[in-house]
Order: sequence, then C-alpha cells, then structure tokens
Amino acid sequence: MFQNRNEGLALALPAAVFTACLFLLPVGILLSEAFKVDGQWSLQGYVDFASKPLNQVVFLRTLKLGFLVALVSAIIGYACAFCIVNLDGKHRGRVFGLVVLPLMISPVARTYAWIVILGRTGLVNDTIVGLGLSDTPIRLLFTETAVFLGLLQLFLPLMIISLVSAMENLPKDVVPAARVLGASWIQVFTKVILPLTKDGLVLGGTLVFTGSLTAYITPAILGGSKVLMLETLLYQRVNVANDFVSAGIIATILIVMSFGANILLKRISAARS
Repeated sequence: MFQNRNEGLALALPAAVFTACLFLLPVGILLSEAFKVDGQWSLQGYVDFASKPLNQVVFLRTLKLGFLVALVSAIIGYACAFCIVNLDGKHRGRVFGLVVLPLMISPVARTYAWIVILGRTGLVNDTIVGLGLSDTPIRLLFTETAVFLGLLQLFLPLMIISLVSAMENLPKDVVPAARVLGASWIQVFTKVILPLTKDGLVLGGTLVFTGSLTAYITPAILGGSKVLMLETLLYQRVNVANDFVSAGIIATILIVMSFGANILLKRISAARS
C-alpha cells in the first residue's frame, strides 16, 4: 500500500511543481504587494481601499450580484434537476445535453448574444416599442440587471449539473413516501430533498458564487464602466492606472470571498445535518 502511495505521489509531483511555479508563485507575489506600503509590511493599503466610496459601492455590488445569481440559480436548478432525474433514460440524456450545450460555447459569444437581446434595437426593446409600452427604447444594457442576466445564463448550467448529480443518488421512494404521509411539496423539499442533496448545493453554490465574483468578460461587456465590479475594477487598476498594489488588494478580497463562501455554505450544510 505504501509503495502505491509513493508511486502516486511521484506521478503527481511534476503537476504540483508546474502549478506551484506557474500559478501559486506569481499569485503569491501579486498578493504580497498588497501588504506593502513604502516597502514596509502594513495593512494600511486595505484601510485606504475600504475608505473610498467607489470601492465600497463596487464591493457591495459584486457581493450582491454574486449572492443573487447563486440564489436564483439554486431555485431554478432544483426545479430543472428534479424534472431531469424523473425523465426516462432517453429523454433525460437529451435534456441534460441541452443543459451542457451552453458550456461548449465561448463565454464571449454567449455574452455578446445579450447585446442582440437587450440593445436599444434589440429583441426586448423592439417588443416593448411595438406593443406601445414605451415610445422610446429603454436602456437595458450597462445596468445591474443586464449583468445579472448574463451571469445567471453563464453559470446556471453548473448549478443544474451539480444538483442533478446529487438528486440521482436520491432514493426513488423517499418523495412518494413523504407525499403518502401527508407532506406538502414545500415540506418534501425542505425536509427530504434539501437535506439529502446539500452536498450538490454546496458544490453548485460555490461554483456559481465564485464564478460570479471572478468573471470578467460578462460584467465588462454588459456592465461597462457604468456597472463596475471588483473584477473589472481590478482590470482597470492594472491596465489603466498601472496600480499593482490596489490590484493585489482586490485580488486578495476576491480570493477571501471565494473561500469564505465555500466555508459558509459548508457550515450551513453541517448545521442542518
């Protein structure tokens, strides 16, 4: 057994060295810059960053949109996953393939598609003007709503896939048994389905929330400079202002938020056990 373990470690060593040299080391150097002020180790950079009203608004907006995308993804994801696992094998494979299909398309193309839908001459505005609901097109792009829709469409498949995997391991007779015993559908979900699929929810919630925090293309295209998020602010600090200290601070905040979300979801899941 020990020989097999040593062989496994030896095989994993090149990948670990590659990851450490080309990922962990550069990230560590970038993050270390955020703790230096005039060459001295200090937290003053974080204090200055948090004291600026613009940074506060961007931080709260990023946190809010990440939470809303994860919450709505969970609600839609449970409904979709429940329907998928109750289909027969032939139709289940086809529907599941439709869920996975968007992941095979570039996020850039998927995001630009929203311009066709939400633009001033897009599908939504043409419908609104055509129905007489408004005399002029409504500004839908470069709003929080546009960014929310783009992120939801981008990461919803990850939530559905995670919940389908969890619900496939759900015993087939637990839901009918709960219904026979008089439980409402709300009680069935909260008392039966949710506790037995919490691992899938934790995984999906972590993927969606973390992805929403760190995605750049979608907020940049659909939000622009009017709806800044931490990831677009990070890009500006590096490529426009050449401010690597602020960039390191933002990167550190994003990493802490991502790990914090995973830990929080796991604690909530353990508390419900």
